[in-house]
Amino acid sequence: MTEPAFNFQNLNPDTILDALWETGIRVESGLTALNSYENRVYQFSDEDKKRYVVKFYRPQRWSSLQIEEEHRFTAELLADEVPVAAPLALQGQTLHQHNGYLFTVFPSLGGRQYETDNYDHLEWVGRFLGRIHQTGRKKTFDARPTFGLEEYIHEPRQVLESSTLIPAKLKQNLLASVDLLSATLQKCWHTQWQPLRLHGDCHPGNILWRDGPLFVDLDDARNGPAVQDLWMLVNGDLQEQRIQWDILLEAYGEFCEFDTHELSLIEPLRAMRMVYYLAWIVRRWEDPAFPASFPWMTDEDFWRRQIAIFNEQTRLLQEPPLQLMPAFQG
Repeated sequence: MTEPAFNFQNLNPDTILDALWETGIRVESGLTALNSYENRVYQFSDEDKKRYVVKFYRPQRWSSLQIEEEHRFTAELLADEVPVAAPLALQGQTLHQHNGYLFTVFPSLGGRQYETDNYDHLEWVGRFLGRIHQTGRKKTFDARPTFGLEEYIHEPRQVLESSTLIPAKLKQNLLASVDLLSATLQKCWHTQWQPLRLHGDCHPGNILWRDGPLFVDLDDARNGPAVQDLWMLVNGDLQEQRIQWDILLEAYGEFCEFDTHELSLIEPLRAMRMVYYLAWIVRRWEDPAFPASFPWMTDEDFWRRQIAIFNEQTRLLQEPPLQLMPAFQG
């Protein structure tokens, strides 16, 4: 099951240059493609040697209303002095359209990689996530979705069932492992959390370092539990995770209260991301960028490993949730 019809096949350099011309930008040099699977993103310089990034949204993924809602959230964060990559308002608007493509222009903001093993970096990020959520709690998204099992488990399961990528002799075993994971999730996923506007995909790759963190790519922004923006920043064995959570939540708590009951959602959210991510690749398989970037999807051994990974995650869902260090709990 893949996304139909309209795609990026007609997004050529002339189309990009014409689109930018309509916003008042004259491209002098570039266009350099940046790493992005879901959208098409290019860096360039204008005639005044200013550097920009233009992002063309994948057709039929988000509506104009949903994209504009993300832009307003980003503008709120910027107004609250949160370091985020925010779209530029050109000719009075941040979202533009050309030949059926929706696109946005950003300033080009460099930075080095966020260091996942640097506790000082983690503390800084914790503070700013607290500030992001302080702003995010003011209201919820109206047009954008809320984290839930339908989008992240049930719909992806249908995508996998319809896929011809999965070897026929392994498909039933894979679907059985997803069904077992889903049934276990039904027992441990709860919605006793206060929804807020989230970054949505806050993994280390979406944080740059420029004398402090810079948060980029709010393309997956949606409503959900606060822990969704935190759990992907924690890694290592159980003791290391507890230390990192202690640092992260103490810094976060300087700006926003964290409900520790949400820690029970870490493994459910991890399971949801696993299934959603796999189905996402399957959905996009007709995009030439995906077979080139994920060639192992055609290997039987890959699908066998996925079955084992899903079964292991089912086991983890049945274990007691993470407990914080006593000092933090006190």
